[in-house]
Amino acid sequence: MPWLQVKVDTEPEHAAAVEEALTEAGAVSVTLEDAGDAPILEPEPGTTPLWSATRVIALFEDAADRDRIGATLAGLHDETVSEPVFEQLPDREWERAWMDDWQPLRFGPRLWVAPVDATVEQADAVVVRLDPGLAFGTGTHATTALCLRWLDRLGPAGSSVLDFGCGSGILAIAALRLGARRAHCVDIDPQALEATRANADTNEVADGVDTAEPDSMAAGPFDIVLANILAGPLVQSARTVAARQAAGGRIALAGILSDQAADVVEAYAPWYELSVSAEQDGWVLVSGIRTGSDPAPA
Repeated sequence: MPWLQVKVDTEPEHAAAVEEALTEAGAVSVTLEDAGDAPILEPEPGTTPLWSATRVIALFEDAADRDRIGATLAGLHDETVSEPVFEQLPDREWERAWMDDWQPLRFGPRLWVAPVDATVEQADAVVVRLDPGLAFGTGTHATTALCLRWLDRLGPAGSSVLDFGCGSGILAIAALRLGARRAHCVDIDPQALEATRANADTNEVADGVDTAEPDSMAAGPFDIVLANILAGPLVQSARTVAARQAAGGRIALAGILSDQAADVVEAYAPWYELSVSAEQDGWVLVSGIRTGSDPAPA
């Protein structure tokens, strides 16, 4: 099946807003490049790549409405955002580009994400191996990177995990590779659940994973909740998520732009003590602990 690629050039400080707009317009994948077409790779811990100009590249299903995409971008009302360039891509060409560019990436002291056939030299490395696909994450996105670093710092050994909006299952699989005992993966997209199961099998943790659509989500309680989606759905799901975690549980919320963090914290405040614990490229991680001061929501 062919795909519709959309390219937009902008200044670095506006890249996150363009990325969010394209995602809300229906993009199945969004990546960042500099103006010279160099791929963005995960930087070393504590560093952030800075470019004088950023290119945002989004992939849509071929039947996507170009006028709607253009109108969404025009709604940003910022003259630093270029006119979108549309291009039809064969499926295989796009996927091959991912395979050619993607190298092992490190997140924290131990945790790596790597292609299935790549070599990681670190002796004590904990490696998540993925075969990159069209719609699912490989760790290059800032929001995924924030969650992976948080997991490595937390040390989830022996914990039960809810991955709410699991996508590729990368976060749940990372938790299991780091020693979690069970991961419940939830997504509205059946293809995401299929990808999660396949990736769990590749990483030899399939026995520790179960998958479900939201209306079949397990009741918990879970020791750890991971939710890397977008700020709007996170706010809407606060009560649902809180009901599945007991007092003392840990939570990490991502897919949040820095100016959206306060709204997310406010939505979860009846049940959690939260703070902005990390930031990268305009995206933030909101994390904290489930309190016992309020009854579990219905």
